This record gives sequence, C-alpha cells and structure tokens, in this order.
Amino acid sequence: MSENGKIAALIVAAGGGSRMGGGIPKQFRDLGGRPMLAWSHAAFAAHPAIGPVLTMVAADQLETVRNLLPSAWCEAGGASRRESVANGLRQLALAGVEKVLIHDAARPCLSHDVIDRVLAGLEAADGAMPVLPVADTLARESLRPDGVHLGETVPRNGVVRVQTPQGFHLQSVIAAHAAWPADAEATDDAQMVRRLGGRVALVQGDAMLEKITYPDDLAGADMRLAWETRTAMGFDVHRLEDGEELWLGGVLIPHHQGLSGHSDADVALHALTDALLGTIAAGDIGTHFPPSDPQWKGAESGQFLQHAAKLIADKGGRIDFVDLTIICEAPKIGPHRAAMVERIAGLLNIERSRVSLKATTTERLGFTGRGEGIAAQAIATVRLPGGMPA
Repeated sequence: MSENGKIAALIVAAGGGSRMGGGIPKQFRDLGGRPMLAWSHAAFAAHPAIGPVLTMVAADQLETVRNLLPSAWCEAGGASRRESVANGLRQLALAGVEKVLIHDAARPCLSHDVIDRVLAGLEAADGAMPVLPVADTLARESLRPDGVHLGETVPRNGVVRVQTPQGFHLQSVIAAHAAWPADAEATDDAQMVRRLGGRVALVQGDAMLEKITYPDDLAGADMRLAWETRTAMGFDVHRLEDGEELWLGGVLIPHHQGLSGHSDADVALHALTDALLGTIAAGDIGTHFPPSDPQWKGAESGQFLQHAAKLIADKGGRIDFVDLTIICEAPKIGPHRAAMVERIAGLLNIERSRVSLKATTTERLGFTGRGEGIAAQAIATVRLPGGMPA
C-alpha cells in the first residue's frame, strides 16, 4: 500500500436533509453547478496525502451517488450518523487504513489548507478537529408565559465552534465507537474519542466550512465559492460550395450553396465551440473532434457545442453569456436569427437572453465579400469556481 493509502477520508452523506425542504436530500442539491456532495469529495480526492475516499449514503441513495460520481467508493450507511460512521470505519479497517478524516457532506467548501492542519494536529494526538472562535454574544433563552425573553449571557471564553473534517488514528476512533452506549447519540466523533480518554487537538477552522442546513445556507455557500470569470474567443471559416446543405447556428437554411467541411460545417457553432473550450484552456475543436477521424464525417455540430458545455459543467462552471457574429454577404441572417438563438440556447441549456447573435458583411471585400465562404467569430463568458478543486 502506498503511503497516502494509509490515510483515508470518510464522508457522511446518508441524511435526508428534511430541514432543507425541496424533496431532494441536501447532499444532492445543486451548488455551483455540481451536487453538494461532489465538492468535498473532489477536495479529498485531489489532496496528495489522502488515499481512499469512502462516502456513506442511505441504501436507497447508492444508485444516485454512483450516477453522480461514477468512480467514487460508496457504501450503505446506517439508521443514524453514528451507525453510518461505524460502518465506514469497518470498511476502512479492512482496507488497511491507519488514519481517517471524517467529514460531513453538508460542509462542502473544504480547502486543502484545512485538511493539512487537521493532519498536522493528528501527529501528536489521538484526534484533531478544526474549530472557530465564537464572536457573537451568547445568551440563554428565558421562557415565560408571555413568550421567549432574554436570559443570562454565557461566557465565551474557552468556547469554540466545532467543524469537520475530524481526523483520528483509525483504531482510536473504532474503539471509541465500540465503547459508546448503544442507546445514545453523540454530537460528533471527537466527543466519543474524548470520552474514552483520547486527546483531540484543536486546529484553526475556516469560515468557508459553514454547515448547510437551511435553504439560505445554500445560497450563502454559493456566494462563498468565489467565482472566477473567464472570457475566450473563437473564430472559424468555411467555404461555400454547390451541392451542400447550409447549416448555421444549428439551423438548416435554404440557400443555393452550403458550407463545405468534414462535419456539417456549421461555422457559427464551430466558432462558439472554440470560444467555450478556450474558457477552460481545453484546446480547440480539432483537438476533440479531429477532421481525420471518419466518425465525424457529416456530424451535426451541435454535439461539438454540447461537448464543450459539458466540459465546463464538469468543472462546476456556468456559461454566463455567448456572443456570436456571422460574417457573410448571403444569405440574409435576420430572418433566421430567432431560430438560431433558440437552438443555441437549447444546446447550451441556458436562457435565450444569454445568447447574442449578430450578422455583418465585409462590404463585398475579401472572400466573404465575394461570396466564396462564411466566417464567424464568437466570444464566451463563463464562471468557474475559484479556490476549490475543480
């Protein structure tokens, strides 16, 4: 086993998320273009010190997780969080793991810095967990017949807010679970280790790690993802020839000539595909669909555009806006503009208001002016989550 194979992550994601509402367990709700669970899974999977990443979910959620994260290791949890963790710990013990970081999927904005601090704290203790100081005044509620009133304040000295991931030597936390009363629930695994006499080191937490419980929490997490805006350009040219169909912007346009190319030669969609690929530095359309490959002969260019959009979505990105200019003397683009905008918006799964399409001529100058071909240029603007593994 490799060195990092001895350190595992255990993500607890078996809850129903009833307080979130909406009928979908919160760990599967969309956050920044990907399921909430995918964020913490990606953070652990990308960390060089972490080996196996095991996700515990409800038995009826296993298929959902395997569809969302096809390469992920997931197992069925239990009726409670404690049982889910215990099941996961047994699996990791069989895999030869020596240390484990236990994390709640409801804390998706996990950074490598926090993981590093927890692992460092674990070097000289049985466990380690991230905490934050309490900044707000704490007070007790005073229940009276006429309502709830302010009671006594609670001293903040020595009080911290507990977060996850919580790290442990595997055998220490397994022993703590085995010794815990079967009829009692623990607030977290660190308290279980502490009850058995173990020492749990406290390390600096992260405000990004706020737990998501209610709908407003999800909106706050989306804002904390620190989106990075990227813009890229695309340009393409195809020759007009007799006997070809004319596809532009995903729409078949009646014309006495069509564009020549290996695929359907939709110059507008090709330029837009290159612009989208550029936002994630993923090469150009020829990199992904080489003209030398016979399978793309006559292919519909809409699939090229959807491929680029999927690559962006896989990184948690969002397409904010696309702008396309078609350069030709004929045919007239205006009568087909609405249909093109509709088609492009559908291919990219964005609102029509996020698609701009224009046309111009070159005043009969150059190859487009002579009617020899059609050119298109495109600009795409996307947002990618910054500061988190993508």
